[in-house]
Amino acid sequence: MTARGGRPDRGAALFDLDGTLVDTNYLHTLAWWQALRQHGHLVPMARIHRAIGMGSDRLLDAVLGSQRRRDEDASLSDAHSTLYAVWYDVLPPFEAAADLLRAVAARGWRIVLASSAAEEEVAAIRRRLDAEDVITAATSGGDVDTTKPAPDLVESALKSVGAEPADAVFVGDTNWDVEAAGRAGVPCVGLLTGGRTRRELEEAGAVAVYEDARTLLRHLDSSPLSRPPA
Repeated sequence: MTARGGRPDRGAALFDLDGTLVDTNYLHTLAWWQALRQHGHLVPMARIHRAIGMGSDRLLDAVLGSQRRRDEDASLSDAHSTLYAVWYDVLPPFEAAADLLRAVAARGWRIVLASSAAEEEVAAIRRRLDAEDVITAATSGGDVDTTKPAPDLVESALKSVGAEPADAVFVGDTNWDVEAAGRAGVPCVGLLTGGRTRRELEEAGAVAVYEDARTLLRHLDSSPLSRPPA
């Protein structure tokens, strides 16, 4: 494959969405809190936020415990999706998120949106990002059986563009992102916009940590995304 402009295009830059390119982690926290409350579970928002970034199955294990009633899973997940969908038209991209994608693509990377969110949610985020001209591929929840921190999502994103782990860099905002990337053999750049600390991301294995998308863009030439593999 060749990049736009005819340059060699081997590298794959994998980007998480929620908390990385769009400021939605706390919206998800609120939607899960409301969904749980509807089903009689009063869970502190702080506990929910700590689990954001996992798939819904693992999130429910984290906030309700592994002995929870699993027959509620589908209705809880559906309630969360319905509550969260009211935000689709106003999901807020982080400042310079689209500019970051375009700058990374201009360096010869293929841009892959790596998400386990529902397909309609990924579509809503893509509309808000307005960077379709540089997005090569995207994953959604239907592409994986096991969610983060399992490596399946990262492996699916690599497969979507025929890339090897050595060809890729993952950008995420939670320790779950870093762990999933690490298990797939892909280095992960962490952003602090998801509510995790620099120490948490570094201890999980992040190769570099930046304040936000704008800061990563500003330091792109000295970052792991400065150029794709030769």
